[in-house]
Amino acid sequence: MRLLLAFMLIFSSFWPTVTSAVRQPFIIVNKTTNQLAFIRNGKLESIYPVATGVTTALTPEGLFTVKVKAKNPYYRKKNIPGGAPNNPLGTRWIGFDAYGTDGRTYGIHGTNNPQSIGKYITQGCVRMHNRDVEALYEKVPIGAKVLIVRSKEPFALIAKRYGAL
Repeated sequence: MRLLLAFMLIFSSFWPTVTSAVRQPFIIVNKTTNQLAFIRNGKLESIYPVATGVTTALTPEGLFTVKVKAKNPYYRKKNIPGGAPNNPLGTRWIGFDAYGTDGRTYGIHGTNNPQSIGKYITQGCVRMHNRDVEALYEKVPIGAKVLIVRSKEPFALIAKRYGAL
């Protein structure tokens, strides 16, 4: 019996095992529709309305990585503390590495101006309702991918192309 057990332990690394493929959470922002899709474990979990750049060039396009997360972020440009009602970053910051900024310049964040959601109004970030960014913040780990595109294709097709679905 011991010999059989030893044999199984030694050679078990050569036997295929069944594992479930767990995919990293994936975010797609579509600037054409001003919507953000959140994909987790190969399923399209949520779609949220967002605001993006006042011009198409302001919100960067491409595949990025989440580098920074912050609750009640400080707004450096105007020296506004986190949590202040006049803070335009809202209640959460999910920063990504566009143009080598290491998540400190471009991000997905909340807002103190909920009427702006759905519009082309930002200086480059992706703006969400505070309740939506708070829900997203809890699900998105550092290292998650953020894809920003301009497309008429459905989220499912874009996600499949990138292996998220």
